[in-house]
Amino acid sequence: MLIDRLKTSAVLITIVCVLIYLDATYSLRNAEGLWLVPLLLFFAIGTAWDLSSLLLASGRNVSRAVVMFNTAMVTMSACVPMGWPFFGLEYPADCPIGRLGWIVAASVAAIMVTLGCEMWTYGRPEVPREKGYAIDRTLSAVFVSLYVGLPMALLVSLRSLESVGSLALDSSSTSGGNWGLAALITMIAVTKSADAGAYFVGRAVGRHKLIPRLSPGKTWEGAGGGILTSTIVAFACLRWLFPELSPSGGALSLLHCLTGAMVLGPVLAITGIMGDLAESLVKRDAGVKDSGSWLPGLGGVWDVTDSLIAASMPAFLCFAAGVAGPTG
Repeated sequence: MLIDRLKTSAVLITIVCVLIYLDATYSLRNAEGLWLVPLLLFFAIGTAWDLSSLLLASGRNVSRAVVMFNTAMVTMSACVPMGWPFFGLEYPADCPIGRLGWIVAASVAAIMVTLGCEMWTYGRPEVPREKGYAIDRTLSAVFVSLYVGLPMALLVSLRSLESVGSLALDSSSTSGGNWGLAALITMIAVTKSADAGAYFVGRAVGRHKLIPRLSPGKTWEGAGGGILTSTIVAFACLRWLFPELSPSGGALSLLHCLTGAMVLGPVLAITGIMGDLAESLVKRDAGVKDSGSWLPGLGGVWDVTDSLIAASMPAFLCFAAGVAGPTG
């Protein structure tokens, strides 16, 4: 089991590092972030598959085909603004929906696609018409599609973040194309370091259970260790990673690094723990031990993305608001 976990982790880390290197070094026709899109799409679809499998195991009825399509659509909607530079154009600064508006539009479209599919399914004579059947399928599909698709779209948008305010307001860049890459790497490193810190501190000194019925292995001491670890990693990323990947953004002052780390570290650690517990909640309720078997030794894809899904929104807000990272 441990050998499989190490092998799978090594393969994943290698793939991620190679794609990050390509994304930082070789821009695909000036469309920053395209190298990482296939990886994020894999994690989005894999997570949606795992979550829909758990819903099916719990007795819920959900259309996997609809869920996969909607999740991919919402995730990829964040890539629409990349099309302009890919074809040698500049994204219009006066676009009324900005860049994030595509995600909102895709989310509404996902709801309508789900409703349309359920209308068609309900009309087939062989489909059962028990009370609440269509409602259950519709709500389940929408929940999975948006719970997974929206955070993944935000990760794509985080990579596209060029400078504070540029993502939603205009297409100008003042901090270099790798500003968003540094933000994405920082978000992943901080969130995952919290997982590791909580695990090792919890095993070493953990005594008081966090929510024993939901996750017997998690302790308050481990949570504290995760917060401390993530804060240290956040400081390191803000202090050294941003100037390395985005030199034109300038080095951050020591005070900015400290304040940014003291906000980013605890926030991402706490939300990451909530994401982990959310997965445990669904697995416990479904009576299933593992979310999936896509990744030998690690379990399902959701076991990798659980904390990232929950931490994506606060991370995006921290970087977009200038709480963490260069401000221009």
